Amino acid sequence: MICQSCGTPIAIGSRFCPKCGAQVAAPVPPPQPMYPMYPPRPPRVLRNLQILGILWCIFGAYRIVAGLIAITVLRMSSWSHYHYGFWGWHSNVFFWPPWMDGLLPLVFLISGATAVLAFIAGFGLLSRRSWARVLAIVLAILALLKFPLGTALGIYTLWVLAPAQSRAEYDSIAEP
Repeated sequence: MICQSCGTPIAIGSRFCPKCGAQVAAPVPPPQPMYPMYPPRPPRVLRNLQILGILWCIFGAYRIVAGLIAITVLRMSSWSHYHYGFWGWHSNVFFWPPWMDGLLPLVFLISGATAVLAFIAGFGLLSRRSWARVLAIVLAILALLKFPLGTALGIYTLWVLAPAQSRAEYDSIAEP
């Protein structure tokens, strides 16, 4: 504290200035707020990390189901092209050229790889692994092309994990 009259430093708890003898006013406490104080919100990454990890696992399951449906449609189309249809007559409803049969392994590979990577990113985020943030950002950029679910998940992931402040937050809670 400082004396208001002469500017001399005063010891805390003194009632008079030792130099000029002026009475020292008691410090005024800060005014209390009229509304209740709420605890500060946790950082963005900490608030959204569990939801993001679960959504990536769900997206991996979605990719498996979508891949199985695509493989089934491709198998049915090649089956109906070479054989009789479901009801006994020759069906050309799903006529595909023979080179389309080569798409089956490609669809299986792409669906399986993206599903496995989505599961790995989801579990990595849930267990707070240091590498999971980078993997989730890369997958989010690729998922932007999978409208509408992949686009929504990609935007949400980039909003949570991409900013520089998010990197510092994630690094502070990540396990090696």
